[in-house]
Amino acid sequence: MRMRSYQVCECGAPLKLADSDVPVPQGTQVLLKVLAAGVCHSDLHIWDGYYEIGGGKRLNLMQRGITLPLTMGHENVGEVIALGPEASGVKVGDVRLVNPWIGCGQCKVCKRGDENLCVKPQSIGVYTQGGYATHLLVPHARHLFEIGTLSPRDAAPLACSGVTAYSALKKVADTLRQEPLVIIGAGGVGLMGVALARKMGAREVIAVDIDAAKRDAALAAGATLAIDGAAPDAVKQIQAATGGGAWAVIDFVGASQTVNLATACITKGGTVVVVGLFGGDYTVPTPFLPLRAMTLRGSYVGSHGDLAELLELVNRTGMPPVPIRARPLDEVSDALGDLRAGKVVGRVVLTP
Repeated sequence: MRMRSYQVCECGAPLKLADSDVPVPQGTQVLLKVLAAGVCHSDLHIWDGYYEIGGGKRLNLMQRGITLPLTMGHENVGEVIALGPEASGVKVGDVRLVNPWIGCGQCKVCKRGDENLCVKPQSIGVYTQGGYATHLLVPHARHLFEIGTLSPRDAAPLACSGVTAYSALKKVADTLRQEPLVIIGAGGVGLMGVALARKMGAREVIAVDIDAAKRDAALAAGATLAIDGAAPDAVKQIQAATGGGAWAVIDFVGASQTVNLATACITKGGTVVVVGLFGGDYTVPTPFLPLRAMTLRGSYVGSHGDLAELLELVNRTGMPPVPIRARPLDEVSDALGDLRAGKVVGRVVLTP
């Protein structure tokens, strides 16, 4: 049996198709036949090999532990086809969602339940081989989740797009149900954020994006208002819509401009959660932190517990109304190209 995978062999260069033997699971490993693999914007940064950090500087990902060749793809659903001799908890034929955010399991961060924040990450599709392939090797069955009534295509984006949005929303849960929530960015993760916010009880969700098609998609996903972030009076519009300033803004873009917009829109005592990895830098006068009693924090993907909670929520209330388009695995390069060009509304899922 053979395995096909699309690999980054050189940063910025076209992906290469690799043909190899299907791996044999060892120890606690579980081998999956990939059924669906979501395409995420962060894969563009991995493919390029860096994050922009402002001032013309870049954060080199190869110097942070990513090695090539790498098969990307961290939003995966697969069918169990083989187990290592020490593996248990699943059986051949089971269909499972893979939690890709794997840590060392030994550090204090992992032991408190936040493997996604491990200082020695082993994330699937980032630090280890991912799902842009016909087969995927998972180190342990504890990283595999039942998807209930969801289809593989629908479930796959929950491993990153879904859990990333859910984890960020939990950080503003205290104000979510009482005050208007502002969400900047209506890409795949931002749309998931809009839809999940409504499922979590948000009465008003104000979506902000510079793309009219994505603003329309945000309204379809449950936003109560959509504002053009490029409008000269965008700050005034947001402040008016939130009754003088937002208590909570979640930035799913993470560019210099969007973080500045977010902090300009909050009221005293407000919170900005930065999720997106677009890149740039941000400067805040230090007196603003106490004088405005503002909170500026980051949120990176989600924990094992977050993913379990999300799957329970979605199986109970239904899939978030976010557009999902299926494409063949062999179109992975075109799918990434469309994502880079801003042509994707919602999420693309590859099916081998």
